[in-house]
Amino acid sequence: MSALTMSPGTATLADLERLYREQLPVQIDRAAKEAIDLAAERVAVAAGGDDAVYGVNTGFGKLASVKIEAGDTATLQRNLILSHCCGVGEALDATTTRLMMALKLLSLGRGASGVRFDVLRLIEDCLLKDVTPVIPVQGSVGASGDLAPLAHMSAVLIGEGEAEIAGVRMPGGAALAQAGLTPVVLGPKEGLGLINGTQFSTACALTALFDAWRLAEATLVTASLSTDAIMGSTAPLLAEIHALRGHRGQIEVARAMRAIMDGSEIRESHRDGDSRVQDPYCIRCQPQVAGACIDLLRMAGRTLEIEANAATDNPLVLIDADRIVSGGNFHAEPVAFAADQIALAVAELGAISQRRVALMVDPTLSFDLPPFLARNPGLNSGMMIAEVTTAALMSENKHLANPCSTDSTPTSANQEDHVSMAAHGARRLARMNANLSQILGVELLCAAEGVEHRAPLKTSIALQKALARLRTDVPPLTEDRYMAPDLDTAADLIRTRVLVAAVSANDMIDLGDAHAAG
Repeated sequence: MSALTMSPGTATLADLERLYREQLPVQIDRAAKEAIDLAAERVAVAAGGDDAVYGVNTGFGKLASVKIEAGDTATLQRNLILSHCCGVGEALDATTTRLMMALKLLSLGRGASGVRFDVLRLIEDCLLKDVTPVIPVQGSVGASGDLAPLAHMSAVLIGEGEAEIAGVRMPGGAALAQAGLTPVVLGPKEGLGLINGTQFSTACALTALFDAWRLAEATLVTASLSTDAIMGSTAPLLAEIHALRGHRGQIEVARAMRAIMDGSEIRESHRDGDSRVQDPYCIRCQPQVAGACIDLLRMAGRTLEIEANAATDNPLVLIDADRIVSGGNFHAEPVAFAADQIALAVAELGAISQRRVALMVDPTLSFDLPPFLARNPGLNSGMMIAEVTTAALMSENKHLANPCSTDSTPTSANQEDHVSMAAHGARRLARMNANLSQILGVELLCAAEGVEHRAPLKTSIALQKALARLRTDVPPLTEDRYMAPDLDTAADLIRTRVLVAAVSANDMIDLGDAHAAG
């Protein structure tokens, strides 16, 4: 598999999603090597000088006032890595770990960290030969960098820690040896350069963003199907309504839903003579809610794209000024805010979907659909408890959506007295996305039953394709059966984008570019 060449400072969200989806190796553009080498040379000079330079010839954190002898600088960096390997909990998944490693390459590649090119080359080789560090997910507060997670990643580079190769977990040194790689001996500041940074938090937030975008696309299909299931109005989708407000996401959602529902016999059957004046908000306000969520995801995406290209080390080597300067680029506040934004969007997409599920199973509100969408209600319970499951998942996501960025606690003898909590703010998003995919999967199942109840009237061609794809794997609910596998299958169709692909083969969905930064 050929490596994707990336130029530090210019990586796009599209590049990063490709890395995530395709698990490609990464190579830094060799044009960046000159700046990397100059910074490393500047650090080497500082290490041999008399002036105290943080992390080069001093201790770390509260120990910054302790001067380190020139002969101990290599031991200092090795000790830093080993002492910071204090992560706990389950291991980060391999796909996110690889993205994290790529982000570290991009950061070091800016030529401001003073880390030699040989270290970057070893990270590249680990990606190429599938040496994946085992990284416990708990232990970072998102300031001074994601210290513990990045230390576990870096430990493998020096032949310590644990790694997986070909799916087998083993000591880091053994994994390098099996791949034909040699551990690196860290030079001055290189341990600090590796563990200072936001790459763990940013990788977790990015993978969540990419998955949340797919779910946002899927909600347009499920919402359209639900609208036909309850014989809802498409008047609230009129372009003029949304142009008068002007929000990009809202306009795009309405346009997409108009296209998806175009030609529905069910819709045409009740344009005249329908006694209902307005549909409930979960039907009528879908463009406003989903559109706002999409706009929020785009905002988070802009932040994370910038962060993915950032030098987040401390201190930074300013080559043009010939200075090594302490700063705070390791503080992950932007990532924490982005993670909170993604969490809000995911929670709200699930909340409005759950209300559509509740609408469809309620015989008093669903416009003549059978109670709980059961074919023989009473004897059969239909989708009764599937709806309860969506309520449980919706409530869980609401709880998880509480902000993490507003929580701070002093650490490291009060030297690090304000932290971002970006790491667990980003980590929770995978769980929220999983919950949302299940909610949307249940909505898909309910809406399919509702639309099929309207026979012989048919829904739109686009939604017929969605139904046909669903029925390939999940038959109609003619009588009660063991439901859990159906829910998982529907959720899988949602999260893998199979459902959206069935509908959008003819560009029925046009949301613009999820990766657009403008």
